[in-house]
Amino acid sequence: MAGNAVQRQTVLSLRETIARIEDRGLQGCARAVAKAADPAGFRRGKEEASRPEVLPLGVPKLDEVLNGGLPFGGMMEIRNAETRDAGAAVGFVAALAALYQRQKKESGCLAPVLWISQTLAAREAGQPYAPGLKAYGLDVQRFLFVSARTVKDALWIAETALSVPVFAAVVLEIRGNPASLALSESRRLHVRARAGGVPLLVFRQAGEEEASSAFFRFQVKPAPAGERPLPYGSVLCGSIGHPVFHLLVEKSRLQASDDIFLEWNAHDRRFYALDERWNAALQTNDEPTDPVDPLSASAGRSHRAHSLGRLLAFPRAS
Repeated sequence: MAGNAVQRQTVLSLRETIARIEDRGLQGCARAVAKAADPAGFRRGKEEASRPEVLPLGVPKLDEVLNGGLPFGGMMEIRNAETRDAGAAVGFVAALAALYQRQKKESGCLAPVLWISQTLAAREAGQPYAPGLKAYGLDVQRFLFVSARTVKDALWIAETALSVPVFAAVVLEIRGNPASLALSESRRLHVRARAGGVPLLVFRQAGEEEASSAFFRFQVKPAPAGERPLPYGSVLCGSIGHPVFHLLVEKSRLQASDDIFLEWNAHDRRFYALDERWNAALQTNDEPTDPVDPLSASAGRSHRAHSLGRLLAFPRAS
């Protein structure tokens, strides 16, 4: 009997702790009385308290999945599955940081961006390059870069920075899925980011899906860019246009119907939905559009080359 009472008290204490973390501090009886007195007002007040301010990305398809846009306070997670895709993920994270920074600067704030990078992650994918960041749309005079030797050091720096509501965004770049950044640590970071009103972008380099407290989780892949557009609707032949990202929304309140392709314009500092002509170019087609060969077959030879057949890998002699 005494053991059951202790267990019941422990469960009640845990529930009260979780309620305080989730900003639901009212006790059960008080919540029931308030709800019975004014159901519509209680529901409306709860929704307004739980709805964070958001930053629209300007792409209706993506903003609909994100329930209006990215929040100004809380944790978001961005990952790439393979190391070779780290460049695309870095570009997407830098674009989000540029959007947050511009929004903060327009409101009259200092708007610095803090980028915390684990040493192992920087060794694999490199460090941010100031001229490139400037051309990408970031204000490098308000960009701070910190290299942390271990994940624990990076987490300590991130928690300390989130306590100061001056940063436009805090980026935490780590390698893989370290044990020191599990569900409990992500929950603590998320609560700290929401309390400070600072967006935290956890960039997981070559990481797998795992449980976290993030509002959203994106997987970023590279996508082929089109040719650079020119005035009057033409394009510069042989050029490389704006960077394009292949985005998969892995965690959100609304399920994404399919993959999303975004184009980042550093001059306008905004995302654009990939145009239909680029969608056609993304689909590889082995068969030529014109079945007639531009040149006739050589004399004494067949019209087309013979198939190579299967390829066998023989063991090396040495």
